[in-house]
Amino acid sequence: MDSTYRFSSDSSDIDRARVHRWLSEESYWAKGRSPATQDQAIDASRNFGVYETISGQQVAYARVVTDGITFAWLCDVFVACEVRGQGLGIALIEGIIDVFEPLNLKRMLLSTGDAHGLYSKFGFEPLDMPSKWMQRVAQQ
Repeated sequence: MDSTYRFSSDSSDIDRARVHRWLSEESYWAKGRSPATQDQAIDASRNFGVYETISGQQVAYARVVTDGITFAWLCDVFVACEVRGQGLGIALIEGIIDVFEPLNLKRMLLSTGDAHGLYSKFGFEPLDMPSKWMQRVAQQ
């Protein structure tokens, strides 16, 4: 990442309104998510962002749900439309991996509908035995 942008793992840097707008209006996985739900998710997770150095404006976001010892779930990864194609998604994931690598977690998972190529650069691969995994989806 060039000096135009900076990576941060400081949750106090997060532009909560911007992140909420991105996820609730532009993502395919969190459409309609309420501000209260998003704030609770931020507060219960480790948060990461990429910011313009001069303006301080946030241009990318991701969060990780983790126990910090054995398991992590990478989620809500989003890069603002106007800066896509500049390698900021790569920089964001690289920064997150750098934070978690020393923890030697047994497993880090994610789900993606369209960014398999990005994540494979960092060692993510399809589940060996997806039939072992189960989910429980909340009843609406």
